[in-house]
Amino acid sequence: MKWSEISIHTTHEATEAVANILHEAGASGVIIEDSNEPDRIHEDRFGEIYELKKEDFPTEGVIVKAYLPVNSFLIETMREIRESVKNLNDFGLDIGKNLIQTSEVDEEDWATAWKQYYHPVKISERFTIVPTWEQYVPVETDELIIELDPGMAFGTGTHPTTVLCLQALEKYVKQGDSVIDVGTGSGVLAIGAALLGAKRVQALDLDEVAVTAARENISLNKVNNIVDVMHGNLLDSVDGEANIIVANILAEVIMTFTKDAYDTLPEQGLFITSGIISQKRDEVRADLIDKGFEIIETVLMEDWVAIIARKGSV
Repeated sequence: MKWSEISIHTTHEATEAVANILHEAGASGVIIEDSNEPDRIHEDRFGEIYELKKEDFPTEGVIVKAYLPVNSFLIETMREIRESVKNLNDFGLDIGKNLIQTSEVDEEDWATAWKQYYHPVKISERFTIVPTWEQYVPVETDELIIELDPGMAFGTGTHPTTVLCLQALEKYVKQGDSVIDVGTGSGVLAIGAALLGAKRVQALDLDEVAVTAARENISLNKVNNIVDVMHGNLLDSVDGEANIIVANILAEVIMTFTKDAYDTLPEQGLFITSGIISQKRDEVRADLIDKGFEIIETVLMEDWVAIIARKGSV
């Protein structure tokens, strides 16, 4: 399969906005090459000790890269990306050089090349995400290691929305809980819930590729006896109730099944939602409240939001 590498040279100020545009265009993750990165100190407690070569990074600003499949929609998608980035000027963002380049790569070449950007990273008090090709020795006695091979179709598990969900699961999952992970992707949230002591996790995804990837990662982390991965649309194929439902998907999708989530949860059950851009926060909060949920926490990371809602008494 052929993939198109999209490279956008921009400013530090516009980095998050450009990354969001690429996510909305269909990229599951982005690579950020920051001109300041080689000069930064990487602390070993986060598993980020590695040498960076200045020649691998831009001399100024930031290069944001993403990969999209080469298909009949690519030309139109690129036109939309260029227009969206250009329009950032209208919001007062300096986009700098705004040099946008594309190049075609084979799946086999990219599957190896991109790994140089992915290293172990501690994302919460207990969770550390470790790529399967890296050696890592736990620093803390209660540290929870999630081994992940995201492959071509998924991010590395360190996107802010994933981090927010894992941090929420760490805070709220209790021993023996039942958890449903809607839109499981690589399976990272389902694995996290299992490692935290959930007795049963149902991991759902409409994408067959995601189902296959999640099963492989769940096997890799030896939680097959806890996590059941199923092909299904949102909560349509759910079996029984759950103490917690977690959904790291777009705000627009979340709002299509908040009522189903409410009906699936028992009294005091929790609905953890992320994948919500900050501009959509109030809209999602209002929808959750309208369906009967009580908002107990709203957490912001960069330009992304996680909302934790609780089902009250009927």
